[in-house]
Amino acid sequence: MLNKIILVLAVFVVILVALSFGELVFGQVFVWISSLTGVLVRNVDELYALTVAYLQFHSGKVLLAVMLTVPISLWILSSHRESLGRPTTQRRIAIVLAVFLGWLGAHRFFLGQIGWGIGFLLMCWIFMPLAVVLGLIDAIRYLFMDDETFAATQQGHRP
Repeated sequence: MLNKIILVLAVFVVILVALSFGELVFGQVFVWISSLTGVLVRNVDELYALTVAYLQFHSGKVLLAVMLTVPISLWILSSHRESLGRPTTQRRIAIVLAVFLGWLGAHRFFLGQIGWGIGFLLMCWIFMPLAVVLGLIDAIRYLFMDDETFAATQQGHRP
């Protein structure tokens, strides 16, 4: 169930980024990426303020992204139900989540590693650049793992 929720959230983020990218958002994207690496955002309060400001300024895009996320997610979940359970597909989803939302631990929550996910959230709050780097390291690890090693890692033990 958590895997499906994470997948829906990832679809929402991708749609929202795609809608926002069409305007003069490249500067805002640069500011946002800089904030993720700790250059502009130093604590969770500033990230919250940036999120609220974005939601107020782009509420139409957020609403449109939500309206597009629901049918696309339902289509993905219904048409690819059996393939989503395969280790290769889960590994690919975990790689994408680790690259884009790894600093929040989304890939760890997707894999059912709730403790590690909470650890990433705490790390993000304490020292965001470390969370970003560790998310990218996880993406690289998953990229070079074979399916058996990934399946064993997902279950919480090493082969």
